[in-house]
Amino acid sequence: MNSSLVVLGAVLVAVAVIGWKRGARAVAFGAGVAAVFPVWALVRTTNPFLLGVLVALLLVGVWLRWGRTMATVTRWGASARRKAGVASMVDIARTRSAVAMRRHVGVLRPSLRARSRLGHVRQLCRFPVVEVAVQLCRTGGLRVWSTVRDVVVVFGGPGAGKTQWLAGRVVDAPGAVVVTSTRTDLLDQVGPLRARVGPVYVFNPVGLGGRPSTITFDPLTGCGDPVTANERAADMIAAGSHGGGGDREFWEDQGRRNLAALLHAAALGGLTTADVREWLAKLDESEAEIVGLLRARSPEPGFVAEITQFIGTNHKTRTSITSTIAPALGWLTHGPAAAAARPIAQGGSPFDVAALLAGRGTVFMLGGEEAQVAPLVCALTGYIAREARRLAALRPGGRLDPPLSLRLDEAALICPVPLDRWTADMGGRGVNIVALFQSRAQLVDRYGPAKSAVILNNSGARVLFGGTADRDDLTYWSTLAGERDEPITTTDMHGRVASRSVRRVPVLAPAQLANLPAGRVVVFTRDMPPVIGRAEQAWRRPDVHAVHHPDALTVRARAWSAARRHQVAGWFAAVTRPARRWAARSTAAIVGWWTAALVAARRRLTGHGAPTAPRPYDVPVPVPAGTPDQDATGEAMNRPDAGQPDAGQHGAGQHEGAEVLAFSSPWAPPAGHQHHQDGHGKDTNGAAAAAHGDEGSAW
Repeated sequence: MNSSLVVLGAVLVAVAVIGWKRGARAVAFGAGVAAVFPVWALVRTTNPFLLGVLVALLLVGVWLRWGRTMATVTRWGASARRKAGVASMVDIARTRSAVAMRRHVGVLRPSLRARSRLGHVRQLCRFPVVEVAVQLCRTGGLRVWSTVRDVVVVFGGPGAGKTQWLAGRVVDAPGAVVVTSTRTDLLDQVGPLRARVGPVYVFNPVGLGGRPSTITFDPLTGCGDPVTANERAADMIAAGSHGGGGDREFWEDQGRRNLAALLHAAALGGLTTADVREWLAKLDESEAEIVGLLRARSPEPGFVAEITQFIGTNHKTRTSITSTIAPALGWLTHGPAAAAARPIAQGGSPFDVAALLAGRGTVFMLGGEEAQVAPLVCALTGYIAREARRLAALRPGGRLDPPLSLRLDEAALICPVPLDRWTADMGGRGVNIVALFQSRAQLVDRYGPAKSAVILNNSGARVLFGGTADRDDLTYWSTLAGERDEPITTTDMHGRVASRSVRRVPVLAPAQLANLPAGRVVVFTRDMPPVIGRAEQAWRRPDVHAVHHPDALTVRARAWSAARRHQVAGWFAAVTRPARRWAARSTAAIVGWWTAALVAARRRLTGHGAPTAPRPYDVPVPVPAGTPDQDATGEAMNRPDAGQPDAGQHGAGQHEGAEVLAFSSPWAPPAGHQHHQDGHGKDTNGAAAAAHGDEGSAW
């Protein structure tokens, strides 16, 4: 190796790198061009093995420097300055595009996993993205998606367009859907489209719009199990909770445990929720009945201790616990709510979650700001989600396929489910959650600061609509967006440039977030910078427009265009069918030829693999059935027909119809040279050797 060439090339490369970093582009370019000549001379004059070792050492050094913390931070900073603090098209295409979502099909939808590489390629190009992802917004020519495994939390003031965005997500849901809403317009708008997928159910405990409930739900369903009783009590108590800590959490915990014991006892005794309310009003008179049911039928003895301690405590403590439980049963005084919660014994219909998932049905839960019905809506939502999670454990991969979609509009008002716990594992079980709130302040008011932080941290995507005016909220979102470098040019009074500098400014200032235009959203995800895009509105979707305005000119034009495209596609398929068949046959022939060539090459190189052609000693040689006549000593008799089958005995011998397939050996004698063994194991050379008694030479 020529050391002078190595030194010269290293110096020129170092000059090019340093000049590029310091902005001397001309010097860097010249040094780079000059470095080509010594490097090329070194390549031509160096031993290939030594050159390979040198290149490997160089690549290892580059990889080590590239992976350092300092290099990583420098690249991130340069990327942020280049992209102005927001996601580029490359970022979206790499992590949140349709192709990026299709890569997760095998994990999110095990039943749709491609069985071959060609099928996987086709899946990356043509698979419907809505089967595995939720559309967040559109920016430029790309759509931003979130997988069904991620939790999506949406914030926006009244009239910002978040409900219309949610309507599109209800239509696109691949499996069963649970929708909560404070109005009937969502049911009227997307109900007909969901009816094409599966049955549509309505649960209207407030009697909104005079719509009757098509399903009923008794809160005591499944409470014969102690675990279910505890979960049901937690859902109903949480509906009246407003976060906080200290004494409030203590009394809520006491109320949950005692309400669970009361629900469990009522379910064991075949009673109703109205009986639970009667027990709560007359605890002293009902103690014997409650304790008797628990002791005689409950598999959990701890409930007896809970009720005994609750009833036997001092009056002030018992009043506080009763006051905590009472709001969870307040819906019993509401006529439509009581009718929607009729027990099966009184005419109610059982609700089967397994049938809902199998039929890809849709449940619309209509509610309002009436606090007394929130525990009932929350209890039904919790029942569906937990039953779906239990069924998911029995499916391949431990997840539902297709997933269950929870679309919770105004979640803080009518359906305050325990999102702080659900957001941790529901996504991995095949339960996709999209929760809508009016603002981050509403989320904090309902769940408290700690649980709100947990919900935001567990969410895979956070979508911000306009309409937020709270200073703390705007500061939070602006901080989440980060900062960027803004160049500043200073000029003198004559307009000449005096200096240039850079200052750090927020990527999105609070004022910009407060004044987002209608239809614009800011999307925050965990794996790329924020994105500003347009949220899809359901009333603009062609499928929704076609259902509600079938006679519109645009609808008829799209139908005519679709029919013409179908006709053209059929004609084109018929015309190109011979060519496609020829291409398929040619492709199969080429693939077969290459396969045979690869197998032959592998056999020549390694000795393994299927043989390319039969060898001479592999060809079976048929031998006529039967054995030559032998004498008493086992020697073949010397007669012309020795070894030939006896025609007179054909059909009567024990070897009738048998055929011996003997494989020749490379050590066998030449053709026509017969040899037999005598009775002593020695070879005799044909009939002549048998006649003269000479021993044949063994081969």
